[in-house]
Amino acid sequence: MSGKLSLETYLSEKVGQALRTIATENGVDLPAGFTAVMETPKDEKNGDVSCNAAMQLAKVFRTNPKVLADRIIENLGGIDDYVERVETAGPGFINFYISRQWYLNELKAVLDEKTDYGSIVPEKTRTIDVEYVSANPTGPPHIGNARGGVIGDVLANVYAKSGWKVTKEFYLNDYGNQIKKFGESLMARFRQISDPGFPFPEDGYQGKDITELAEKFASDHPEASGLSDGELADALSSYGLEANVANMHHVLDKYGIRYDVWFPESDLHKSGAVEQAVELLRSKGAVYEKDGAVWFKATDYDCEKDEVLIRANGIPTYFASDIAYHLNKLAERNFDLAVNVWGADHHGHVHRLKMAIKACGIDPDRLQVVLMQLVHLVRGAKTVKMSKRRGDSVTLEEFLGEVPLDAVRYLFNTTNPNSHLILDLDMAIKNSLENPVFYVQYAHARICSILRNVKRAEVTADYGKLTDKTELELIKQMTCYSSAILNAAEEFDPSKITKFVYDLASTFHSFYNACRVSNDDPALTNARLDLCLAVRYVLESALDLLGVSAPEEM
Repeated sequence: MSGKLSLETYLSEKVGQALRTIATENGVDLPAGFTAVMETPKDEKNGDVSCNAAMQLAKVFRTNPKVLADRIIENLGGIDDYVERVETAGPGFINFYISRQWYLNELKAVLDEKTDYGSIVPEKTRTIDVEYVSANPTGPPHIGNARGGVIGDVLANVYAKSGWKVTKEFYLNDYGNQIKKFGESLMARFRQISDPGFPFPEDGYQGKDITELAEKFASDHPEASGLSDGELADALSSYGLEANVANMHHVLDKYGIRYDVWFPESDLHKSGAVEQAVELLRSKGAVYEKDGAVWFKATDYDCEKDEVLIRANGIPTYFASDIAYHLNKLAERNFDLAVNVWGADHHGHVHRLKMAIKACGIDPDRLQVVLMQLVHLVRGAKTVKMSKRRGDSVTLEEFLGEVPLDAVRYLFNTTNPNSHLILDLDMAIKNSLENPVFYVQYAHARICSILRNVKRAEVTADYGKLTDKTELELIKQMTCYSSAILNAAEEFDPSKITKFVYDLASTFHSFYNACRVSNDDPALTNARLDLCLAVRYVLESALDLLGVSAPEEM
């Protein structure tokens, strides 16, 4: 790791050492696993980093928090190269004021590491499977899939930047009742070509894509009209799935999403994995039979009701398939962590699935689910309606034809996944500073223009001359990059990256308005050019995590 996160880790260790020294002197046992947490004060008057360890442990040491804070400061050593001063404040906060030289050293680090700056290198590489979109292949990807796509994709990128070995995965729901309904809908549209009165399933898929698939199949296979309805539905289902999955690959590739694994649900049933999952639960005493069905004892695991795994007709439920799928992830492929991005309507499914995993003998915390709220599209004062079943849904391909890819990927990640998002289509296509993605990209393009047009003098850059407040603020903002990456990963929240990159762009625009890069002092000019170059590296890196381009001209 680098930047402020690295310094905070160092200071946490120094505070921990000081506490252990004080504890030994006083015959006190520190709480097991205690770590001094470092935070950034809201008011810069309270320093660059603050720690409340003295207030947390005052009762343990049986002393006043301010007295303990003073003692901790007295026992800190080896921080002079990083910290200008340390003070006790308020009821017992320890406030660290980072030295200006440390920030200047970080500027040099950015220039040395380039776009690798901010990367986190863990002591041990862990594996993670990030599964997202995973839409039923009964139609083209639509706008309802779009937000989950970029949330999952950016989370995967963030974990890779955090040193994890990442697998991006699409779970293909190509089995079960929705596929049967898909085939029946196609069959009905096929029959209606010659018999307009042929009945259409009441709960069938009515999108125009269903009609188009049926017409194309009829053109390619005119002999199919002689098949029975059941045979025709099966043939059309296979035909439609192949076409739709190919289209999913095409559209998601245009969306900048490329998976490492496409995992078909049907494989679980063909391999017997679903039955094996049920038998594993049976061996753990977690199932029972009632009314001819096999049930998971979910109420034994703090769930509201028990859940059917195998119906009385012998057909497994989707829940049973889902258990088998996650056993494949966590037991067979043995990922350290599995992260699923689901719609908020799946909220009720999360706990029961985690409890089924627990019943199988696997730590349920190895499965984390990011619940994503809906996107509301507006154009001017009007809401853009979406409905897959009515057949007037906005497809992802149509959406990308109207709104630039960079805008979609950026704007869909501007809020926490669990927050509703209102996307103004008119704003999203504007090339103006009120459009956040344009604002950030313009900062990068402006830097590229400066680096092209300002001539570097043949003297050594003097970073000591970077004394303007906006210059130091710009360096400070860059040093927060690792923290933004770590927070995004730990909180499963890609909006931490969009916030960071927007704040960095904003800080750069302020610097640009306050300081002339090209000036009468060659050493200062070169220092400011280096500062601009460093910001360019960090902007490029952060935009790359978002899957957003960093244009050199706008």
